[in-house]
Amino acid sequence: MHILIVKLSSIGDVVHAMPAVAALRRAFPAARLTWAVERLAAPLLLGAPGLDEVVVLDTRRWRRQWRARDTHRQIADCLAKLRQSPVDVALDFQGLMKSAAVAWYSRARRRIGFATAALREKPGRFAYTEQVAVDRREHVIQTNLRLASALGAPLPETYEFLLPSLEAEQARVAAQVAAHGVDGAFALLNPGGGWVTKRWPPADFGRLADWLWAEQGLASVVSYGPGEEPLASAIRAAARIAPVVCFSTTLREYLALARQATVFIGGDTGPLHLAAAVGTPIVGLYGPTAAERNGPFSRHDKVVALDLPCRADCHRRTCQQHICMNMSVAAVAQAVEARLRDIR
Repeated sequence: MHILIVKLSSIGDVVHAMPAVAALRRAFPAARLTWAVERLAAPLLLGAPGLDEVVVLDTRRWRRQWRARDTHRQIADCLAKLRQSPVDVALDFQGLMKSAAVAWYSRARRRIGFATAALREKPGRFAYTEQVAVDRREHVIQTNLRLASALGAPLPETYEFLLPSLEAEQARVAAQVAAHGVDGAFALLNPGGGWVTKRWPPADFGRLADWLWAEQGLASVVSYGPGEEPLASAIRAAARIAPVVCFSTTLREYLALARQATVFIGGDTGPLHLAAAVGTPIVGLYGPTAAERNGPFSRHDKVVALDLPCRADCHRRTCQQHICMNMSVAAVAQAVEARLRDIR
């Protein structure tokens, strides 16, 4: 049996689909598993155990340069890969028009997606031969597992993440951390987020870094993605006594960095989900999104969120008030202290 997994992006979404794909591999050890993914998230899957093939798409670039001859060649190559081995079942974990189109184009006899009410783009339902009902209140990992269970994969008791070997990245990251003068335990701070409404103020991160150093003996490492360097610099400027190290990483280096961290502190964004995948203790800062659905899944991890009526089903990417991320440094420090007690 050849199973096509369609989960194109984003980083956190790809991570959240991994336990479902691991469940498929356990249930069907002889099956061929192919994963279609966008270029930016592909490093998380290339070389990952349990996958037979990764088909890398670059739809963002294709849309920007749709007239270029090279774009047409790349699209043709990707589509040819989807069809080079007959697909029996396509599972669309994304719920978008483009992901449904990938499932449809694979010519799989069975194309399974979520129930129409759960789709982000409802017309995608026309590409499916079957749909699976979900509970929007449950964690998204459980939702993805329901799609895998439609093929008969048992629901696992613990989550397994298909991650590539990180030996080389661990060595590089350890050397980089040491080169910046951090020779002991450290906290990993993440000020970024795809939406501005998910971001805790850098000045508060700076004050938290001082508390981590003075009360917990933890230096702070701030890793940043494209366009986020000013946020990292603002944290370093706000800290008065704490050593704060800032540098950028690749996706795989970030996994290695998170694995070495004592605790992760940050909002609902890709780095939090990467840290969760490698088992890093987490304190999540949640504003416009629900931790019950998108938060860390370990029962030991902590979430800080304000009790505001406007937070329910918010998901706003911009907000004139934007008060949901106004949690105090003291409240976050208390959550960090509680999380660290569980591991010491």
